[in-house]
Amino acid sequence: MDTALVTKYNVPGPRYTSYRTVPYWDREQFSLALWKETLKHSFKASNRTEGISLYIHLPFCESMCTFCGCTKRITKNHSVETPYINALLKELALYRSFLGERPVIQQVHLGGGTPTFFTEHNLRLLIDGIFKVADRAPDCEMSFEGHPNNTTLAHLETLAALGFKRVCYGVQDYNETVQKAINRIQPFANVEQATAQARRAGYTSVGHDIIFGLPFQTLDHVKHTIEKTIQLFPDRIAFYSYAHVPWIKGNGQRGYDEANLPTPEAKREQYETGKRLLLEAGYVEIGMDHFALPTDDLYFAQSEGRLHRNFMGYNASKTKVMLGLGVSAISDSWYSFAQNVKGLNEYYHLLENNILPVYRGHILTEEDLVIRKHILNLMCRFETRWDAPELCFDGLAETLIRLGELEADGLLEFRLNGLRVTEKGKAFVRNICLAFDLRLQRNKPETKLFSMTV
Repeated sequence: MDTALVTKYNVPGPRYTSYRTVPYWDREQFSLALWKETLKHSFKASNRTEGISLYIHLPFCESMCTFCGCTKRITKNHSVETPYINALLKELALYRSFLGERPVIQQVHLGGGTPTFFTEHNLRLLIDGIFKVADRAPDCEMSFEGHPNNTTLAHLETLAALGFKRVCYGVQDYNETVQKAINRIQPFANVEQATAQARRAGYTSVGHDIIFGLPFQTLDHVKHTIEKTIQLFPDRIAFYSYAHVPWIKGNGQRGYDEANLPTPEAKREQYETGKRLLLEAGYVEIGMDHFALPTDDLYFAQSEGRLHRNFMGYNASKTKVMLGLGVSAISDSWYSFAQNVKGLNEYYHLLENNILPVYRGHILTEEDLVIRKHILNLMCRFETRWDAPELCFDGLAETLIRLGELEADGLLEFRLNGLRVTEKGKAFVRNICLAFDLRLQRNKPETKLFSMTV
């Protein structure tokens, strides 16, 4: 670990699930009418060829995990399930109505919140309701995020019968002190049981999410968590950097002080050690913070150049259209982004009045579309090129100057009309993407927007 590089490149930066990133969306040039226009254009061009993706945000949790920055609603009142499912299906019906034909669903992902907050009966009502107004692609990929403490065998079997073949469990860390700090008490036995039950229920890919850089977390904690994880041999592992963003309303990151977090150098050592253990166990690094076994679809997608990244994370297939349903969900027409309102009452009110619950978005410019391709290349292939007209942009010269410093530090190698991220540079891929981010470079934020890149 090069501590000088950690110090130099530990700066605030986006995770680039989109470009432009949300804080830099041009809301003045956006309207619901423009969103619908660009969506309809992309939908007509691709629905019957590649299909569309569907992200469904299920925001309810019974308790607050204090590491989480997602939109959620904390409640133990399960009567909220039915009205929310009805609202989701109403939202999809509104899209179906103006799009003019039945969507062909290529991907479905249930995120949260805690999707398994909902009963298996209500999850069945949701999925059955979706496919009353949409068609299922023959090779439709269906996945959900599971909480090991409350994902039951009935959940797993019900969703498997509905076509779900992938589940990802939030593990985070196995140390009790860390778990108490993040309010996520989760014994190894619970994760072991949930993983085994998923495999018995027929899931072909079981993933675990692990986080480094958590409050009170030490190098030994990370090593212990990775070693326990390897015992269960999940097909995919997301080894995330903890994003400390306490200024974002409602995320709950206030139960500990910044002094309780590992130093940037200690955090980087946690990552490097965890990565080494995963590689030694046979996992392959397929993208930023993501590892997969050579038998998993993500590995094949990365090796064949098909890997894609969007608001749902890394995917083995790409669709131009991704509809986000539910509070705070983000949709992508490829030419524009749109985000739903975050308030539950407002979400219900708009749908009751037959209005799509979108409150902000962005129409991508020609420059945005080109830079987006470069950032996707870096995130999914660790390389990019600019030797074709559709990959050139006016800010390329200034971008190359910024890249020169990264090249001097050994984080990338220039090739003829392109670059490749080095092994050393993979840990700094967010910084390399920053060099392409003209919106951020030209308008540096005056307040805190992003988590640190290391």
